[in-house]
Amino acid sequence: MDAKTFDSKSLLDSLFENGILFESGIDGLYGRSGAFEEVIERFERLVTRLGAPDEATCIHFPPGMSRATLEKSGYMKSFPQLAGCVHSFMGGEREHAQLLGMMADGGGWTELQKATDVALTPAACYPLYPTIAARGPVPAQGLLFELSSYCFRHEPSKDPARMQLFRMREFVKIGTAEQVRSFRESWLKRGRAMIETLDLPCEVDLANDPFFGRGGKMMANNQRDQGLKFELLIPVTSIEKPTACLSFNYHQDHFGRTWGLKFADGEFCHSACVGFGLERVALALFRHHGPDTDAWPAAVRDVLWSV
Repeated sequence: MDAKTFDSKSLLDSLFENGILFESGIDGLYGRSGAFEEVIERFERLVTRLGAPDEATCIHFPPGMSRATLEKSGYMKSFPQLAGCVHSFMGGEREHAQLLGMMADGGGWTELQKATDVALTPAACYPLYPTIAARGPVPAQGLLFELSSYCFRHEPSKDPARMQLFRMREFVKIGTAEQVRSFRESWLKRGRAMIETLDLPCEVDLANDPFFGRGGKMMANNQRDQGLKFELLIPVTSIEKPTACLSFNYHQDHFGRTWGLKFADGEFCHSACVGFGLERVALALFRHHGPDTDAWPAAVRDVLWSV
């Protein structure tokens, strides 16, 4: 890969040609090679080692979650364009025959499917908040969790860094406003230092989520004005528009109020998370250091292959 050429097509073509990713016929859905998976595995070990002193409780959720939970979270209000729900056939023999006939005729057979109670997880932390709220009051010192999950967002693209199904590693702090802001500030420093050890160019910048519609512009402006979201950016498919590979988010008491996350005195909890886009970091490493991991800089290999 020519690290001087930054565009989606050249990167994707190189990933296919070198057998690092494999086409599926759907933009944003790719097979991954053993080398690609090994890089992700070793990066995850690095993240785990960096976060180990904090003694977070580890929980891994599946890529599906309760549709009712997704609805209550407010995700559909802010990001309806990204959400996905699982649909299944629920008819009898007559409907099955109709379905097969529609498929044979090239018709829209999916109209015979109905939504199940399962939604595809849009972010690793979404199933966490109702799970913790059900346990009762949050202790005064707060709670810290380490999460991992496949996530789905419906934004098909030729940009390999914008996959529809991808993995997210997160640390989530639930506590007072002071506790969660301190947690986020700590990871803003640690996250950048970690990426720099991988010899990747990066910058941290104020950001906003892709809120939907005209009202979304106001929400995005408010998010920026309050400094609620920062991203660590690495040039992957563009120098002018680098890719967000790490995200540092302060939710205020949104999830506390939504799910009734409270301290023993009845005060609502605040929350913050740091998210690591695993595929994006791997793509950044292949983009900047080449397709052959054995030829990567010795200092980078020492960091990744020593954990």
